[in-house]
Amino acid sequence: MKLSKTILFTNNHISGLILRLTLGLVILPHGLQLLLGWFGGYGFSGSMSYFTGAAGLPWIVAFLVIMLQSIGALLILAGAGARLMAFAYIIMFFGMIVTAHADYGFFMNWAGNQKGEGFEYHLLVMGLAVLLMLNGSGRFSFDYFMSKSLLKQSA
Repeated sequence: MKLSKTILFTNNHISGLILRLTLGLVILPHGLQLLLGWFGGYGFSGSMSYFTGAAGLPWIVAFLVIMLQSIGALLILAGAGARLMAFAYIIMFFGMIVTAHADYGFFMNWAGNQKGEGFEYHLLVMGLAVLLMLNGSGRFSFDYFMSKSLLKQSA
C-alpha cells in the first residue's frame, strides 16, 4: 500500500497536467506510427521487423518500445501511473541515444545532410520525464483521483 501511495501520490497542480499533455502529445503520434501504421508509420509488424532486424534489438525490447510509445503515451495523457511511465521513458530514450543517435551528434537532421538524427529531442523528452517523475501527474489525472482515495482509506 505504501509503495502505491508513493508512486501514485500527486497534488492537484497545473504543472503535472502541462507536463503530461506535452509529453504524451509529442510521443503518442510516434507510438501510433509504430503500433498502427498511422502518420506514415510501418505498423506493428513493420516496426517489429525493423527493430529486431536492422536495429538488432531483442524482440522483447522492440515490443516494449512500441508499447511504451503508444499505450504508455495514453497512460501518461490520462495520468495513470505517470511516474512509472516517465521512468520507463527515461530508460528508453537513454537507450535510443546510446544505440542509435549519439553517433550523429546533438542536432536533429533538419537539413537532411547526415545519415541519422541527433539526440536533442531525446534530451527534451528525458527532461520532461524527470520533471513528471518528481512532480507527479497533477490536475485532472487518474493518479490524483487515486491518491485522494488512498488518503481517505488511510485516514
